Amino acid sequence: MRPRRQMPRLCRAEQWAEAERNQIPLWTPVMLGAGIAAWFVLPDPRAWAAAMLAAGGVALAAATLSDGGRVMRAIGLGAMLVMAGMLLAWARAESVQAPVLAWPVMADMVAEVETAEPLAARQIVRLMLRPVRARDGRGRALGLPPRIRISLPQEDAPVGLGPGAWVRLRARLMPPAGPVAPGGYDFARAAWFQGIGATGRGFGPVQILHQADQGPGLRQRLSQRITGQLPGSAGGIAAALATGDVGAIAQDDAEAMRRAGLAHLLSVSGLHITAVVGIVMVLTIRLLALWPWLALRVRLPLVGAAAGAVAAVGYTWLTGAEVPTIRSCVAAMLVLAALAMGREAMTLRLVAAGALIVLIFRPEALVGASFQLSFAAITAIVALHEHPAVRHWLGPHPDWRWAALRHLGALLLTGLVVEAALMPIAVYHFHKAGLYGALANIVAIPWTTFIAMPLEMIALLLEPMGLGGPVWWLLGQALGLLLKLAHAVSAMPGSVVALPVASGWAFGLAVAGGLWIALWRTRWRWLGTPALMVGIWVMLAAPAPDLVVTGDGRHAGIAMGRGMALLRDRAGDYMRTTLSELSGTDAEPLALADQPAARCGRDMCVTVLQKGGRRWRIAATRSGYPVPWTQLVALCGRVDIMIADRRLPEACQPRWLKLDSAVLQRTGGVSIRLDPPMARMVRQPGDRYPWSMTGQRGGR
Repeated sequence: MRPRRQMPRLCRAEQWAEAERNQIPLWTPVMLGAGIAAWFVLPDPRAWAAAMLAAGGVALAAATLSDGGRVMRAIGLGAMLVMAGMLLAWARAESVQAPVLAWPVMADMVAEVETAEPLAARQIVRLMLRPVRARDGRGRALGLPPRIRISLPQEDAPVGLGPGAWVRLRARLMPPAGPVAPGGYDFARAAWFQGIGATGRGFGPVQILHQADQGPGLRQRLSQRITGQLPGSAGGIAAALATGDVGAIAQDDAEAMRRAGLAHLLSVSGLHITAVVGIVMVLTIRLLALWPWLALRVRLPLVGAAAGAVAAVGYTWLTGAEVPTIRSCVAAMLVLAALAMGREAMTLRLVAAGALIVLIFRPEALVGASFQLSFAAITAIVALHEHPAVRHWLGPHPDWRWAALRHLGALLLTGLVVEAALMPIAVYHFHKAGLYGALANIVAIPWTTFIAMPLEMIALLLEPMGLGGPVWWLLGQALGLLLKLAHAVSAMPGSVVALPVASGWAFGLAVAGGLWIALWRTRWRWLGTPALMVGIWVMLAAPAPDLVVTGDGRHAGIAMGRGMALLRDRAGDYMRTTLSELSGTDAEPLALADQPAARCGRDMCVTVLQKGGRRWRIAATRSGYPVPWTQLVALCGRVDIMIADRRLPEACQPRWLKLDSAVLQRTGGVSIRLDPPMARMVRQPGDRYPWSMTGQRGGR
């Protein structure tokens, strides 16, 4: 036998693969997800086909070179899974293809209501409609996509507006909006996979042509009953816990929950499913144990698990069967099945199985923050508690005092590890990092799981008998304390650190490093640390843009040292918040017209920035009124960047960038750095994603 130092590298790799043989299957959803991610990152069918051929070539080479060992088999299977992931995402995107509105229109329509969701805090009703017939403002027949979503002011929503109703109304419709600027939320992509072809705002009066087939559904009735018992945001949180309806939570309270790192409590996910299943199992087993004859003849844990499974399915259906809830329900079912078979309740294999099921049926979920946050959290928790050192130091202890201390230590350590795991995802998607979320969750999660949710279940059970009053009061006090915690944490200095948009490759590097550490068990797992640290460092050190321009050219944010200054004083709250987030600042936006470096009139604004040792002159239109042609052309020649929400004449030639409606229609929003000069665009030349080709599909 050769000495170890002379052993061939492949043989050493086989020894490592043999030591990690139980962990290799965990990479099945990871490699499938890598293929799905590659489809969303690569720009067009030629790139997708080339990547699939390359993956197929790697799989073929691995099969050719394989000598029966694990390494080549794992490489070959991994390459095949990457190819399968790309095919899966491509097929899913094509299978949900539906017409998309090509341009904004004003439509008078008759439509069937698919869903009606009241958002009490915003005083609107969100309608999902299926148009039957429509006409434009000139009375001409208008073809609309088969599924559209509009927001209707609450006061304009007539009685009888519900699923199955036929209504006549007027609405301003537009194609689903893409990202405001690079790094922004891509609603157009989400709408494509939901079959939504247009969005907009409805106007009264709304005429009911046919009443809804039935009254409000169980979910809506339950939400109304809860908010009737608990007014304000406390009732909104209670409704969110029971039905997933967050519409009654005030905006400032919802923002406080987000800043405190507690927003996950408002979205029905694994925490809520686990609490419901656990409460139902305990109650079932305890109640049935009071019947000795049954307790001696039936395995009550199996009955409790069956009751918990029914409760999980019912709760998932009640809360709208959204993808995150379905994902959590699947995981709960796997855990209950493991318990029924006498296996360990929660392992990384169960987590991997849940992720695999979701990716097969909903591959688009991979690129959403919800999927990433939930699976990152549960993977970090399970990987941490599977570590032998953690099991040794934080396991049971005969002394109750030490046991309590260990439980507290486990809770704190788990919170810190989960926050560390979620931080790259939060930075990438939301451009913010919370500093006190782990500490807030140490209090909030047990409080919600063991106090608020049981109180709500008891109150709902007693409500039909008219005995729920005292329990509703206790629930209101409990949720009021939760809101006070959220506001206290969110008001602390540095509770949230705003960061600029991070690059995708750095995020991918951080995710790959984290998975490498979490899924392997030998000392080679720590090879993922450099990738994780480099990815996080690059994300945190991302430079802030000097200029952000929206895709319609109407809004622009310019970095002015003290914060982001907005071109238009009357930008809405959404636009103000979004531009601030994309520029990496948490400060209230300033008005560009009030800045000493800017000269703004009613129709135009010119500002000067000192960057990279030179003076940059930026001009932008700020109203819909025309500017004299000769003045406009002369101004273009004196500035470096020209921004307009209209088509500029060919003679308008700024020194560097011309961002008018014609250019922005091709590029989408633009994020610009001046030192060194660099521009990032929402849409790159050659992008052929289905949702970015609205002008070539669908209704006109």
